[in-house]
Formats: sequence, C-alpha cells, structure tokens
Amino acid sequence: MIRLISLLFAASVVLSACASSYPTTPDGSAGYRISSSEEGEIQFRMLDAVNALRSAAGAGQLQLDAKLNAAAATHARDMAVQARPWHFGSDGSSPVDRIQRVGYTGGLVGEVISETYETELETLTAWMDSPDTRRIILAPEARNMGFSWHQESNGKIWWTMVLGN
Repeated sequence: MIRLISLLFAASVVLSACASSYPTTPDGSAGYRISSSEEGEIQFRMLDAVNALRSAAGAGQLQLDAKLNAAAATHARDMAVQARPWHFGSDGSSPVDRIQRVGYTGGLVGEVISETYETELETLTAWMDSPDTRRIILAPEARNMGFSWHQESNGKIWWTMVLGN
C-alpha cells in the first residue's frame, strides 16, 4: 500500500512538472506570455519551423526580412486596435500597401493572421491545418518572411506572418 501511494505521489510530481506554467486568460484558460527579450528567439523559432515544413514539402527556404517584420508588427498592433483579425488596416491599407510602406521591393506572396492565446508554434499548427493559410506558407515562390505579434495586457496575441518574393 505504501508503495502504491509512493508511486502515485511520484507520478503526480512528474505530471505537475509537465503542466503549463502560463498565466490564465480572462476566461480562465491557459495563456502564453511573451517577454520583450524573447522577440528574436520567437521569430527565429518560427522561421526554423516554417523552413522545416517547407523543406518537407519540397519548397525552398525562407529568409527573415526586417522590412517584412516591420509590416507584420504594424498590422498585428493595428488588428488589436481594431479588435478583429482581418487583412485590412484601420486606414484601409492592404497587405501590399503595408509592405510597400516599409520599403520592401519584392512582391507579396501572402499574409496569414491569427488572434489567439496560444504560442507561435501552436498558431503555426493551426495555420497548417487550414488549406488557405497552408498554401501561403508553403508557396514555392516565397523567398522572404516577416513575422511579428502584438500581445494585449489580457494575454491575447495578434499574430501576423507576411511572405514575399
């Protein structure tokens, strides 16, 4: 009996170490908090994950582009201001307008967006589950990627990825 109790206690300790340490969101679900020191790490983690998916699909590797990052960051913040995930800016701008404003000289391949409390890799998984966003992420003509987000004080994250050629 003592052995069984010891095993159950050990299992609960191990499982508690696996539990999410994310703070809760207003509705009580787990949330993901991003610190300012994680920006580059998150962008490169997303780039590596996208390039692994592209490689498996036979598509070329992407490079992170500072101008596309800026366009993505601007749109992520703007979606939060508008309180809706959509591809048009509060000033009526389109994804093409936004990449031109930051001085990107290539063409737009596509933009993928999300409103969530999840991590960037969970968001990428959701994007890959949708045929429309999967097509953009795996587009063979894409050469550059911009990726950014805006996190609200309640934990909600507005993600934006922009692909260019």
